[in-house]
Amino acid sequence: MHNSFHATSMNWKIRPSRAEDAMALAEIYLSVRQQTFTWVDPGKFHREDFAAHTNGEVVSVCEAPDGKIAGFLSIWEADDFIHMLYILPEFQGKGAGTALLRSLPGWPLHAYRLKCLVNNRLAKAFYLAHGFHVIGRGTSSEGDYEELSFPSATAR
Repeated sequence: MHNSFHATSMNWKIRPSRAEDAMALAEIYLSVRQQTFTWVDPGKFHREDFAAHTNGEVVSVCEAPDGKIAGFLSIWEADDFIHMLYILPEFQGKGAGTALLRSLPGWPLHAYRLKCLVNNRLAKAFYLAHGFHVIGRGTSSEGDYEELSFPSATAR
């Protein structure tokens, strides 16, 4: 194992998103942002955001053993950029996010980047535990963020 993070083991199923997942994924995106980003006006979040924010991205779905969608990950492949990783609260800390990261093409030998809001402390701790490193900082409409990078094996 390339990191010190040890998640509870479940039999997660990672698969490409399908058209019939759209409503469930939009609901996860909306509800998790409303619950997590407490410093942002919740009126700024809408179900329609999911389709707009993932346009052109590759979206992977994580299913729990009972078939319920636990969360998703979206990447902008051209830049190896992890745009979103959202897990329902009931599945957080149980390995769903780890399973999604491990499903990325070339993981863990391939370099990936992402932005994480500074106020989203649990997400930042998750990424740091998985070997990501802070490489930059910026500001967005949802607050200050840090850019994180997962170095490829050749860069380590």
